[in-house]
Parts: sequence; C-alpha cells; structure tokens
Amino acid sequence: MKAFITGITGFAGSHLAEFLLDCGDQVQGSSATGRWRADAPARLSSQVPLFRWQLMAAPPPDTMHALQRFAPDAVYHLAALSVPSDCGTNDPTPEAWAVNVEGTRHLLAALSTLPHRRRLLLVSSCHVYGPVSAASPRVGETSPLAPQSAYGKTKLAAEQAVQAAIRSHGLQAVIARAFKQAGPRLHPGLMLSEWAIQLVSPSREPLHVLNLDSHMEITDVRDSVRAYRALIEHGHVGGVYNVGSGNPLCSGDLFHRMRELAGCQRPVIEQSPGRRQEPIADIRRLQQRTGWHPQTPLKATLRDTLQYWKSRWDRGRNPGSDDER
Repeated sequence: MKAFITGITGFAGSHLAEFLLDCGDQVQGSSATGRWRADAPARLSSQVPLFRWQLMAAPPPDTMHALQRFAPDAVYHLAALSVPSDCGTNDPTPEAWAVNVEGTRHLLAALSTLPHRRRLLLVSSCHVYGPVSAASPRVGETSPLAPQSAYGKTKLAAEQAVQAAIRSHGLQAVIARAFKQAGPRLHPGLMLSEWAIQLVSPSREPLHVLNLDSHMEITDVRDSVRAYRALIEHGHVGGVYNVGSGNPLCSGDLFHRMRELAGCQRPVIEQSPGRRQEPIADIRRLQQRTGWHPQTPLKATLRDTLQYWKSRWDRGRNPGSDDER
C-alpha cells in the first residue's frame, strides 16, 4: 500500500510512518516546514520523502506534483494545531481555524484532483463530544456532539467538511476520534510530558501538577496508529470510530506510578484541585469492524515517555515545540 501522511513529523504522524514501514507500505508525507525534527528516527529521514505544506493554503506546486506522482492508495490526515491550549479557549483562534478546518478543506480539494479515488482517514478527537458525568462517562460514536473547547470546535468542523465531501463527491473517507494518547515524542505541552519533563529534570524544586483527581483514559500511540491502518483497510465509508483504550484511569494514580518509575521524591504541588471527568471511549464499533484492541501495557507507555524525555535532557536538549501541521 502507498500511504501519504499529513503532519508526518508530529507525535502520532512519526509513529504512524514507522508502523506503516514495518507493514511494508511505501510512505511519503508533508509538514509545515518540510524538515524532519532533530529527534526523528533515522529510518524516517532516510526512507520517507518529506514535502513542505502549510495547510493554511493550497499545496505548493512541487508538493502537489509529488502527491500526483506518488498516487497514494491511502491518505492519513493528522496535520493539525493539536495542543488544545494553542487553539484558544471558547472560540478558535484564526490560526487554529485556518489550520484545522481550512487545512482540511485544502486537502480535500487536492485529493479531488487525483485521477482515482483514495481512501482518506481523518484523525479527529474526543473533544468533539459534550460534557460527561462521573456517573456516566462512557461515550459512543452516537453520543451528543457539543464541543466545549476551541480545539474541539475545529475538529468537529473538520469532520463536517469530510462528511460533506463524502456526500457530494463520493469521497472514500473514514473518521477516527482519538482519545488521549501518550508515548515517546509526546508534545511537551501535554500532561504526561509535562510530568515527565519535571521528573527527569535535575532541578530540586517541587513538582507542579495541575490536577490529581482527573478521570480519563490513555492509549499508547503505538496502539492508536495500528487502529488507523486497520480503519483505512476495513472502516466503513463515512463511518466514525472511537480510538481509545476504554479503560478509566485517575490522573493521581498515573502521576504516582510515573513518579515511582522515575525514582523521584521531590514534593508535589497540586495547582487546581477538584474532581474532573473526561470522556471514556466505547470502542466496541472499532473492535467489531477491525478486530483491533490495545496491546501496550500502561507501565511501558509511562516508562517509554519518561525515557524519551530523559534522553532529551541527557543530550542537552530542553523541551521545545512540536510541529504537526
């Protein structure tokens, strides 16, 4: 299979590229800079052609020509402004809308010029769902859509653009709603990375944690990308599928497990106490359609996230920003 990945240099994109290579696929991709990050696995920079495409605009001619020459069988659309806090609070920032929504429309327009239909997977988010209660936290694909964050609003608008293209142009597309992910190369602005960066730091200052009573779920990114390929192969056109572990967790338990793995005894300051409830994925539709299930133990996810940030410190590279656009 020939696969093209937007946002290939980002967290999930780079893991997806590695997995597709392991499957024997031919892989190409794009990012906003057209350059691999310094921490990208060597096999990606040596084996996977990378093209520059800032999704706020149509693809540059050289990228469009490369896409047409490559003629992918599958397109994985991961490019996004994907750290929720970067997208605004209630209303999306102009940049978030331009990248996450207009960027999706630019991709759809580019795909419409290819001579044959391609399978598209849009990676959306659990942030499109409405609030849930502690008594009933689990959401299925037909649960109410009422995004509360600017990020969630952009992802729902991107879903709607894809569904419109399916109806009007016969686009062969599937939508994956990803729940919270973790693993090596996780964005520095997200929860487990924020903890890991502090835990492996040589500092003796107290550890600052936003909240120790948030109830959520976490999926290892290496499991998520297996689900993405399974959906490209077996997902129903126009179908929406939750991609998550389905296993409820508490942030305090996660933090203390990670702290124990790091061997860190520094005191902890909780900045915003109080119980919080995030959606928990009902993944029966995904499992019934593809046979997929999570395989990576939570301990391995926490350990590998810690080890990634420790290796960054050991190499003298402080946390920086990631580019998945």
